[in-house]
Amino acid sequence: MSPEIHLAQHPEADALLGRSPLAALVGMLLDQQVPMEWAFSGPYTIATRLGADDLDAHAIAARDPEEFAALLSEKPAVHRYPGSMAQRVQQLCRFLVEEYGGDAEAVWADAATGKELLARLQALPGFGKQKAQIFLALLGKRYGVRPTGWREAAGPYGEEGAYRSAADITGPETLAKVRAHKQEMKAAAKAAKAAKDLKSSGN
Repeated sequence: MSPEIHLAQHPEADALLGRSPLAALVGMLLDQQVPMEWAFSGPYTIATRLGADDLDAHAIAARDPEEFAALLSEKPAVHRYPGSMAQRVQQLCRFLVEEYGGDAEAVWADAATGKELLARLQALPGFGKQKAQIFLALLGKRYGVRPTGWREAAGPYGEEGAYRSAADITGPETLAKVRAHKQEMKAAAKAAKAAKDLKSSGN
C-alpha cells in the first residue's frame, strides 16, 4: 500500500510521489530555489508531458537532452531553471540505470544501516549531504524505510516532532510550520552575516 504523501499539495502529484520511488527522488532533486510544492509537483508534470502514468529511468536517460529540456521548459515550467534541471534529472536517471538497473527503490531497499543508506544517497548526482539527509528522513518518516540508525544518519532532519524539511510535511498546517522554520533560519543567517560585516568594518 502506497504511503499518503502531501508534498505537492496536489492530489494526483502526491499520489505519484506515494507510488513511484523515482518520482520521489526527482521531486527531491528539484527541491531547490523554488517553493517545495512546485518542486514536488515536477515529477507529475514530467510524467504527464511524456504521456505516461509514471516516470521511467530508462526512458528519461535515453531521451534527447534538448528535447527533454524543452519538455521541462514548457509553460508552466517544471522549475525556475528548467534547462539545468533537465540535465540533472537525466544525470540522475542515467546513474540509476547504470548502478541500479533503473530501479530507484533499489537505492534503499536492501540498505542495512542508516549510514549505508546515507552514503548511497550522497552518491546520487545532485544529492549533497543535506539533500541526502532530508531524503533519508523523508524515507523514514513517510515511506517506512527505517534501517538501523536512520534517524542518527539523517541528522537534525531525523528528529521526531521537528518541522525542518519535506520529511515533516503531512498537510497544509505542517507545510506552514516548515516554511516558518526556513524563514527563521534565513533571518538568523542574515543577522549573523550583518553582525560579522559590522565587526569586520569596525576593525
